[in-house]
Amino acid sequence: MTDRAVRLYAATIAVLVFFVTWAAVAANPWATTKPDPRLAALAKREQQLRADAKLVKLVVDRRFATYKATLAQRQTQNASVTRTLAIAPSAPAPAVRVVNLPPLTITKTS
Repeated sequence: MTDRAVRLYAATIAVLVFFVTWAAVAANPWATTKPDPRLAALAKREQQLRADAKLVKLVVDRRFATYKATLAQRQTQNASVTRTLAIAPSAPAPAVRVVNLPPLTITKTS
């Protein structure tokens, strides 16, 4: 009975050692990888895009400030014109007339 248990433990340990060794070899920890030049180019491009984004944000903020100032000035002008028109007497609305005219086309049958 003990021989069978010992053989089972030995087989289990052998399979376990096999898989651990296989995982260690598959991980390949001794190999050094060279840095990928595409990743370096990608990082450089990202920095460039971030700098461009900052410049674009600066331009957009300036344009929006100008727009807000112009809008405030325009609203002030519109308010003064509206006040002027509200004070001035307005002409009465024209009366509505209903006119019944004969049709413009005459059709004849032969």
